[in-house]
Amino acid sequence: MAMFNAILVVCAGNICRSPTAEQLLKNKLADNDITVSSAGLKALVGKSADARAATIALRNNIDMSAHKARQLSSSFITGNDLILVMEQRHLNDLCDQYPNVRGKVFLLGKWLNDAEISDPYRQSDEAFEHVYQLIDKCCDAWAKYL
Repeated sequence: MAMFNAILVVCAGNICRSPTAEQLLKNKLADNDITVSSAGLKALVGKSADARAATIALRNNIDMSAHKARQLSSSFITGNDLILVMEQRHLNDLCDQYPNVRGKVFLLGKWLNDAEISDPYRQSDEAFEHVYQLIDKCCDAWAKYL
């Protein structure tokens, strides 16, 4: 029995980093019966995944075509056992907004020396590629503990 049944991945807009991490974790945890979803602190609600993020993911056999950005809400917070965020400020914002989550919110980069994953939105293709590789490494690291 998994310690975590439901994982929520959070970033700012829920169109670049968190949907990428959501799909990568889903792939890596396919045998584990763990639900993975994503949301944004300031989500661009209803928007598809960023085209560049989706293109890089697709090159790596990750399909994000069905993604629609969702706004983080208290029901997402309570409905998940583990919440993974991209940056320390996301963690701080979440804990300020929902004090009861402290203890189940961690950086996606926790196992890589608390690496932060900066937002590639409106940045170069290289920035998106770098972020994808970093998210992939972070998800590999988490998969070992899940």
